Amino acid sequence: MAGSKSTPKSSSIAAHSTSYSLLPKVDRVAAAVQLEHARKRLGTSVITQLSRIAVEAARTKIGAGAPCPSFDEIVSDVYTRAAASLASRARPVINATGVILHTNLGRAALSASAVSALAESAARYTSLEMDLATGKRGARAAFAEQSLARITGAEAALVVNNNAAAVMLALSALAFGKKVLVSRGELVEIGGGFRVPDVLARSGAVMVEVGTTNKTRLDDFARALDEGGVAVVLSVHQGNFRQVGFVERPEGAALVRLAHERGALAVHDLGGGALVDLSAFGLRGEPRVQESVSAGFDLVCFSTDKALGGPQGGVLAGTTAAVEKARRDPLARALRMGRLPLVALEATVAGYLEGDLDAIPTLAAIRTPIERVRARAADWREALVIRVPAAAEVITVTDLDVAVGGGTLAEEPLPSAGLSIGVHNANVLADKLRTGDPPVFVRVQDDRVLVDARTVLPGEDEALLAALQTALEA
Repeated sequence: MAGSKSTPKSSSIAAHSTSYSLLPKVDRVAAAVQLEHARKRLGTSVITQLSRIAVEAARTKIGAGAPCPSFDEIVSDVYTRAAASLASRARPVINATGVILHTNLGRAALSASAVSALAESAARYTSLEMDLATGKRGARAAFAEQSLARITGAEAALVVNNNAAAVMLALSALAFGKKVLVSRGELVEIGGGFRVPDVLARSGAVMVEVGTTNKTRLDDFARALDEGGVAVVLSVHQGNFRQVGFVERPEGAALVRLAHERGALAVHDLGGGALVDLSAFGLRGEPRVQESVSAGFDLVCFSTDKALGGPQGGVLAGTTAAVEKARRDPLARALRMGRLPLVALEATVAGYLEGDLDAIPTLAAIRTPIERVRARAADWREALVIRVPAAAEVITVTDLDVAVGGGTLAEEPLPSAGLSIGVHNANVLADKLRTGDPPVFVRVQDDRVLVDARTVLPGEDEALLAALQTALEA
């Protein structure tokens, strides 16, 4: 109709249409010169995908009534998304947290010999399953398994990709479709929310709880065994917690004898994998694998990346009959240890055979005398005061406690020392250290940043001091 006027609604639709028309094409955004470095790191295909996401995000903003973002703003959005993707890659960091086996930081650092073996094997073909004497297929992991059997006193051993896998494989091989007895006080939860009952259920075994949360006696197991149908008695080491007070649990050797008398097998989920006595360093409550083996357990399951100090992996050590039954289980193939972790484990185990325990970073961190740890922290402070004179007023050397971590020793404290830094906002300083290059992880306590000298690896001192200098000056 002549002389008609547009309504507010129609004006809004027209404005939106105009804004939508201003959106750049995805290919143009992906080709922006500002994204050249990101394209080299992530590839053109990924940058194109991120550009499409950024353009759609801009479209959504327009639909919500916002003006069309500029071309540079959309490109900046892509850059931010690309940077976040690159930041998600695992990077070397400095662990100054006071947790030796920090699960989120990769647990055990590897020995120099293990790193060297990894580099050499990764770049070349390796006699992983080849018998060099005959030229025919050989046994996978033979050296690691035979050596672990010798060190622990077991008849045989089998390596898999972690301890949860070792436990699941043990129960699948020995008790599929049959009863497994376990104390209610040992139905623990491990890292990431995984629980022993869940692992047990996936093995195909039928869990039967005995006793109570705080008290489980030998008689509780005996009554359940007398009901019949029990294939395995499972004992789970309380590595990541401790019960005190009105508590009771059967001694391992007695539990094994009872199981064997009733025609069942005994499995110990030991977890930590300590092969040396740690009590000499003030760490009590972590039994050695050798003790469980000598107690007569048919299989002892433990980690290789905790107290043992190697790469991620798990071990089943015990009688030849039980180990071979696990080796023949269909799950064994799915759970076997990969080539590179296996090479690293061989080098780590060789360190035990040679008696060079301090070459294993985890053991070195535990065994270092407190006087040396304290002297290292004092050297750090002296160097920082020279670099940042104002730091003299805020940095002190202080005594600390570290935890071995990794679900071992129920966080039994180990004496340590380090730097205590008092600044206006400790969390801001911790954030600057974590987002620096290299990232440094510390802990904040009582409005102070604590930098532990026991968990920082040898050779990282200069990088740590440079990071601290940069963060303090900022």
